[in-house]
This record gives sequence, structure tokens and C-alpha cells, in this order.
Amino acid sequence: MTTSAIFMMLFGFIVTWGGAAYCISLAMKSKTES
Repeated sequence: MTTSAIFMMLFGFIVTWGGAAYCISLAMKSKTES
């Protein structure tokens, strides 16, 4: 594997988990406020 391929895989992994964590935190916040 090339360095760029590893970087892209790592970037996609971070974006996926970051987006999921963001959605979960938003859902938790709206649930506690309502």
C-alpha cells in the first residue's frame, strides 16, 4: 500500500466515525432538551 492510500483510508475512517459521533451527540442533546 502506498502512503496516500493509507492516508485516504484513515481520512475516510475519521470522517465516518466523526459524522456518526456528531449525529449521536445531536440526538442526545435534542432528547434531553425536549
